[in-house]
Amino acid sequence: MISATTNTCCTPFKEVDGVTVLHVDLRPDAGREAEAAAWLSDEERLRCSRFLYAGPRRRFALCRATLRALLRDRLGCDNARLTIGAFEFGKPFAALRGEIAPVSFNVSHSGAHGLIAIAPDGRLGVDVEERVARKGLDGLMQAALTPDERAELAASDDGVKLRGFLRLWTIKEAVIKAVGLGISMSMSELEVPPAMRRGESGGVFSLRQTPGTAWRLEDLGTDDFAAAVAHEVASA
Repeated sequence: MISATTNTCCTPFKEVDGVTVLHVDLRPDAGREAEAAAWLSDEERLRCSRFLYAGPRRRFALCRATLRALLRDRLGCDNARLTIGAFEFGKPFAALRGEIAPVSFNVSHSGAHGLIAIAPDGRLGVDVEERVARKGLDGLMQAALTPDERAELAASDDGVKLRGFLRLWTIKEAVIKAVGLGISMSMSELEVPPAMRRGESGGVFSLRQTPGTAWRLEDLGTDDFAAAVAHEVASA
C-alpha cells in the first residue's frame, strides 16, 4: 500500500544509494483496477482503452496509478495538477502547471511484476523481465550481447544461459533507459562491466558510451524476475 487513499498493491522493494525501488503487483484484481482507473487523467484513460488485450491495459493502469500516487506524495501536489509526459526518445518526466518537476523516475513491467524507481535527481532507468522461456534465445543473444558476453554464456545449459541473458539484458535496458536515447543507443555495443559479469551485484562504473559520467548499476533480480537499476551518480 502506498498511501491511505489508494490500493494499488505497491510495496517497498529496495533502496540503492538514494534511489527507491518499489514493486507493483500486476496480477488481475477487478477492485484494484477500478480504483487505479480513477487516478488516471482523461488522456491516460484513452490511451489505456486503446490496448487490445486486458493484460497490457491492466499493467499500464496499475503502474501509472501507482506512479501518480508516488509523485503526488513526493511533490506534495494534487493528482489533478500532475502531468506525466515523455521526451523525444521516450524518457518520462513529471510536470506541475507546465514546469518540469524536480524528480527522476522510471517504470518497467513484465508479467505480474512492475518496478518503479524514483530519486531526487540524476538520470535513472529500471528494467524488469519475468523469468519465462524465450523463443529463439540464441538469436536474442546475437542481437543484444557483445562477442565477449556471448562467449561467456555459450557453454552454459539452457536454464543457466537464459538466466544469464536476462541479467545482462536488464542491466543494459536500465542503462539505455537512464541515458534516454532510445534505440539510437545499440544494446549489442553496450558491454556490461566485467565485475558484474563475474557475479558482483553492483557498483559504480564508467561506460564507454557515456564518457564523463559515473553510473550506479545494481542487479535487482529475484527467483521470479530479472531486474536492474541504473542511476547517474557523478561526473568524472
